[in-house]
Amino acid sequence: MEKIEIKDLIDSGVHFGHLTRKWNPNMSNYIYSEKNGIHIINLYKTSAKLQEACDALKKIASTGRKILFVATKKQAKDIVSELMKDISMPYITERWPGGMLTNFITIRKAVKKMTSIDRMKKDGTFETLSKKERLQVDRNRSKLEKNLGSISDMTRLPGAIFVVDVKRESIAVKESQKLKIPIFAMVDTNSDPRDIDYPIPSNDDASKAIKKILTTIVGAVKEGLKLRQEEKSAAASSESKDIVEKPETGIEKDLEKKPVESNSQQKENK
Repeated sequence: MEKIEIKDLIDSGVHFGHLTRKWNPNMSNYIYSEKNGIHIINLYKTSAKLQEACDALKKIASTGRKILFVATKKQAKDIVSELMKDISMPYITERWPGGMLTNFITIRKAVKKMTSIDRMKKDGTFETLSKKERLQVDRNRSKLEKNLGSISDMTRLPGAIFVVDVKRESIAVKESQKLKIPIFAMVDTNSDPRDIDYPIPSNDDASKAIKKILTTIVGAVKEGLKLRQEEKSAAASSESKDIVEKPETGIEKDLEKKPVESNSQQKENK
């Protein structure tokens, strides 16, 4: 992963917080100063926290566990859905489905229903339905795809969750806390960092700032995935080397040297 440069963070506007009157006192440790009624975030602390988050996410990705990214605000939707293509991680960019984590079994049932509809279309069952029924099934499929399409490959609870705006995604944060799932998040000056395991103090409103932080995070996840692939390849290579030809015993060697007698020879010897 490339070194996190303070200059890059400044260029992306990561240091701009909220209006001073909207601040959360628990963010005081991460605030550098105030300018024109706006809090300025201490980017040295942002850099340190971002590095800490990257190291932890890299480790989680290397174990094969999924990381769920949550960003339903307009400025972050497209950025998240685009970046996730590189790492194939689940993400939520529409409304958070209540019970997404705490009632995961029900969510999985909805995903299976979506898969079932796809199967119907492939095997021709869909065509046997009436026009009205087909329209209803299509609408249902579109709704499921919009809300759950990006998590269809998530067969178990994620190993971590990454949130862009903790105030907006408060339900996701609470569900993760309840299940003790590690929470990584961009935390602006109007938020409470105490609820987050790995808070990254940063501007969570500007698309440029969101993209900068997420690009860095995704880079760390990529490294973790690469490390996992290398470990799997090394393990496979080691297994193939362990499969060696069974050595011949002394008896087997003697039998090879000794000529085989015919039945008539055996009778004569008797």
